[in-house]
Amino acid sequence: MIRLYKIEHLDAQLQESLYPCYLLFGNDQLLLQEGQDRIRKLAQVKGFDEYVSIILDVWTDWEALFSWCQARSLFASRQALLLILPDGSIQSALGEKLHQLALLLHDDLLVILRGSKLTRRLEKSTWFQLVSQRSVLLICSTPEQAHLPCWVARRAKNMKLALDEAACQLLCYCYEGNLLALAQALMQLSLLYPDGSLTLPRVEAVVHDAAHFMPFHWIDAVLAGQSKRAKHILCQLRLEATEPTLLLRCIQREVLLLLIIKRQIAGTPMRTLFDRQKVWQNRRLLLTKALVRLSLTQLIAAVTLMTKIELTIKHNYSYPIWDDLHALALVLCGNTLPAAMINGYPPAPCRT
Repeated sequence: MIRLYKIEHLDAQLQESLYPCYLLFGNDQLLLQEGQDRIRKLAQVKGFDEYVSIILDVWTDWEALFSWCQARSLFASRQALLLILPDGSIQSALGEKLHQLALLLHDDLLVILRGSKLTRRLEKSTWFQLVSQRSVLLICSTPEQAHLPCWVARRAKNMKLALDEAACQLLCYCYEGNLLALAQALMQLSLLYPDGSLTLPRVEAVVHDAAHFMPFHWIDAVLAGQSKRAKHILCQLRLEATEPTLLLRCIQREVLLLLIIKRQIAGTPMRTLFDRQKVWQNRRLLLTKALVRLSLTQLIAAVTLMTKIELTIKHNYSYPIWDDLHALALVLCGNTLPAAMINGYPPAPCRT
């Protein structure tokens, strides 16, 4: 059975023992890089002096790789091998090669497999199940908003920095979704203030807004009724040149789903309605809260505004819809907008 750890527990695991194979999966490049570096550092202490890094693709020389893995002699050095998996699904041909590699694992070979996403299909693959028998699986995903303060506080403590709560919250606000920039900011602060005391005024003088979000972050903030957070996310997405029509399409699906369920909610269990609409389990709590918070009138107002946006962009491809997206978020967060704003006049611009 595979041993599953979060990346923050890697040091504790390494103190126990060094396994023949480590599987690092996640979307955060900083956590992936730091994870593999810590494993390699201990491997060097254990005598794994030879190190090879390979990005797996169609040009990979598997025969040479297999020969290198099998090279064992009385005087040979122990070997560490980093294999970077391609993004997306693992094709059957690559899966067969990885299965062959799993059969070659031995005590003088340490393998680090690094991938961007661990899917259920991948977990069920033959090669993954075989290699899992002698592996540690590490999840290297960017912490979500609720868990980010703990991550920041833990990193600051490891750097011997005294970070007060207000300063921690500011760092989380400015660098959510961008751990690399957050880590760099903490390093800069540690150099600027050798006493290690990070108060809010000190942090304010150094940080800048470098948060990084995905469209689903905006959708979730809107559905949760978090108007300030939704505005922050929308402004950052705009700065990163996110396609606004993508946001419109995503929010359309959610609003229409809420409207359908809202109209049928009387006398029908919520679970039945969710099952009928094939809503994923991990979305049901958020949608339930949105259904309780939003009235049918508010949902209809949101549909009216979305219709206006849709008709406008079809006739004017250069139409700046960001302000209307902000207005739509305000409607869905429970704010009452003037009728003129919905019927055609632009709302106040989104500002950071």
